[in-house]
Amino acid sequence: MTTKHEQILAYIENLPVGDKISVRQIAKDLSVSEGTAYRAIKEAENRRIVSTIERVGTIRIELKKKEHFERLTFAEVVNIVDGQVLGGKAGLYKTLNKFVIGAMQLEDMMRYVEPSNLLIVGNRLKVHETALKAGAAVLITGGFDVLDHTKKLADELELPVISTSYDTFTVATMINRAIDDQLIKKDVLLIEDIYVPLEDTYYLYATDQVKQYRDLNNITTHGGFPVVDRANKLVGIVTARDVIGKNSNEIIEKVMTKNPISITMKTSVASASHRMIWEGIDLLPVVKDSNYLVGVISRQDVLKALQAASRQPQNGETIDDIVKQQIKVVSSEEFIFEFVVTPQMTDHYGAMSYGAFTILLTETGAQTLKIRKRGESVVENMTIYFTKPIQLESILRIQARLLEMSRKVAKMDIEVFNDKQLVGKAMVTYQLLER
Repeated sequence: MTTKHEQILAYIENLPVGDKISVRQIAKDLSVSEGTAYRAIKEAENRRIVSTIERVGTIRIELKKKEHFERLTFAEVVNIVDGQVLGGKAGLYKTLNKFVIGAMQLEDMMRYVEPSNLLIVGNRLKVHETALKAGAAVLITGGFDVLDHTKKLADELELPVISTSYDTFTVATMINRAIDDQLIKKDVLLIEDIYVPLEDTYYLYATDQVKQYRDLNNITTHGGFPVVDRANKLVGIVTARDVIGKNSNEIIEKVMTKNPISITMKTSVASASHRMIWEGIDLLPVVKDSNYLVGVISRQDVLKALQAASRQPQNGETIDDIVKQQIKVVSSEEFIFEFVVTPQMTDHYGAMSYGAFTILLTETGAQTLKIRKRGESVVENMTIYFTKPIQLESILRIQARLLEMSRKVAKMDIEVFNDKQLVGKAMVTYQLLER
């Protein structure tokens, strides 16, 4: 039986794109409390199927596919620039392909304006109308208004006309930053990108017998299977350890591990790998609302995904990416690396920031383990014994020494030198992701 929360989400998903949504209306239509309606709308916002805009309200938007994450809806643009919608509210859900800055004569400008564009322009009344007729939305900088017949045209064409108090340069910078943030999000691997759907894997019912586990175990390499009830809700997991010495007629419910660790579709692959290492498990069930089983993820799936991600070029760069790009291997036999401190890695005083320094230490250790053919790893513990300020454009030399390594753990001493002077020393412990 579905919960009220799930019913509201299903209701919102079935609404036409562009429809306005309110807590009070949903509570009335579905006979639920306003608190329940509010929580469901917030969940829909997290799923990116609705967008809340100041002075406009909450509207149903189309769910963007991940490969087109770098595109923004006009509703998101309104939020980014603290804008006011002057007309064309019905088109806020639409996606813009690119934005154009109107800084030339009208005839020259219109050669660059296409349908689904966003034209950023100041108080140029003729341009507003011409752009709308060309199929583009309009963002007016400087807080100016538009003519009444332009607002009416925007409503008819369902193309937003937005006004913001910011100047053109600031607006362009803000939108570019938002697109870059979306690209970084796109690069983050989630479980939904790599999980094995339920129809492509195996699971058991709580009422099945141990002999059915053994039959499945003969045709797969998982070694463990999620257990569900008749409503397909996760209730346990059963592995080889659970069935050793058990009678083949024993009921799975009696031997399984109850309340198993599970993850959701929005869990990051990095988080899942860390959980697997710490808990020493090879298989994680993937669930959705109310613990419904939707698939599984194995240690092998996670390992392959992390290896593939490390080989991909980054479109939206984080500070981690910038630091990693500067690390050069000087000697793979002695585990010596070279590194240059760039402006993005400094604090307000011009010295290398603590965050960038920490990334440098952990990444050189991780690269040392890869040189030793130990594959992927996660940091378990790091102790920095000694640091000195490191100036901008310093050329650092990093020496990693492997102190101890077992099948699951590696301990490393890392020293950082600037022109032969010791400027940092740390000990880092890594948990190794086994194949």
